[in-house]
Amino acid sequence: MATIAPNSGETPTMAKENSIDDPQKEPDAGALFVLKSRGSWLHCGYHLTSAIVAPALLSLPFAMAMLGWVGGVMCLTLAGLITFYSYNLLSLVLEHHAQLGKRQLRFRDMAHDILGPGWGRYFVNPLQLGICYGAVIACILLGGQSLKFIYLLSEPNGTMELSRFVVIFGSLILLLAQMPSFHSLRHINLVSLCLCLIYCACTTAGAIYIGESKKAPAKDYAVTTTGVNRLFGVFNAISIIATTYGNGIIPEIQATIVAPTKGKMFKGLLVCYTVVILTFFSVGISGYWAFGNQSQGSILQNFMVNGKPLVNKWFLLMTNVFTFVQVIAVVLTYLQPTNVVLERKFADPKMDEFSIRNVVPRLIFRSLSIVIATLLAAMLPFFGDIMALFGAFGCIPLDFILPMVFYNLTFKPSKKSIVFWGNASIAVISTVLSLVGAVASVRQIVLDAKTYRLFANM
Repeated sequence: MATIAPNSGETPTMAKENSIDDPQKEPDAGALFVLKSRGSWLHCGYHLTSAIVAPALLSLPFAMAMLGWVGGVMCLTLAGLITFYSYNLLSLVLEHHAQLGKRQLRFRDMAHDILGPGWGRYFVNPLQLGICYGAVIACILLGGQSLKFIYLLSEPNGTMELSRFVVIFGSLILLLAQMPSFHSLRHINLVSLCLCLIYCACTTAGAIYIGESKKAPAKDYAVTTTGVNRLFGVFNAISIIATTYGNGIIPEIQATIVAPTKGKMFKGLLVCYTVVILTFFSVGISGYWAFGNQSQGSILQNFMVNGKPLVNKWFLLMTNVFTFVQVIAVVLTYLQPTNVVLERKFADPKMDEFSIRNVVPRLIFRSLSIVIATLLAAMLPFFGDIMALFGAFGCIPLDFILPMVFYNLTFKPSKKSIVFWGNASIAVISTVLSLVGAVASVRQIVLDAKTYRLFANM
């Protein structure tokens, strides 16, 4: 960049490499302060893992129950292969532009440079911010639900309502949200990587234990719905799996890598997808094997029957504690695009990031964003249904469609090549799935609307 903040720790060369705007323009505080390029490929792997391997994967057995064994395993495998390919394409596009001297640090910057200013400002940026902030709300709700579950395990007759636990969790996030940059989350996301491996191992072991015990429910793998309900169930399941693999912040994660970035994102993806394979398939297959078409929205719910755990209480408590702690890292990761926007709007890039001029607005506006997210999470405990709609409209375009379009427009592969038609086919099929998934999500919201109530104790 043309100028750098005093005492920021960046050299003028690094700032220039991180530039996304005309070098004659003032530096962007959001990119300068939040998206510091100081990390290694290993740190990138930690961030990727926290963004993808989240407690939402506990819903995979439920999705498989709507697809059956063949359809479930096939969708789980295809989604993994396509997203790995897609994220690698995004990385190659980012590396290409960096080598040309214009490093792109955000999704909106990619859309601005490749598709045009209008696409970045009016489509990609609002879409990404909506998805990421929606994920923050959903994870705060999930954190509150985990806290309540832990509470009820300890106090089966407890009377505290869900909204109180959501507020407790939100208060914790309020403190941690003040961490200045994405790079500063690297140690938290390393802990997150370890925790997701542990709670997925616990979940898999618990499912196998229950499935082999005398308490095991009768196993039935038949898809119970028929006709139009079965069709919509299939599309709902595909949306759940696609959203579970979703990321939406690949450029921001790659922005944390110190230049030169060539090849580093691919190594980070290998770290992430090693964890993905170990967790997604073990939880999805073991959960569906143990509970069949009775698999619930979170497989841990199947570990309780009539308020009584099917495994040792301490084991279930431990699993939920690990899940609860990992949610914290996921919230902080998906908060970063919002933090970038807030810093860009209210921080002064000419001053040190820890000056009073920059610390006070950061404290106020980050706190305000968490307070709003916590309020919405407490008000809308049925937010999972809404996130399914967001996933169809947001995750699929960002993770399955735009990477293919960006690659084809940037590298211009021959229209006779497999790469061009493969990318085009994935983009077209994903567009259709996005539209049908959105319709299925709206239908599910309508069906569940009679149970909706603000601040419900669910």
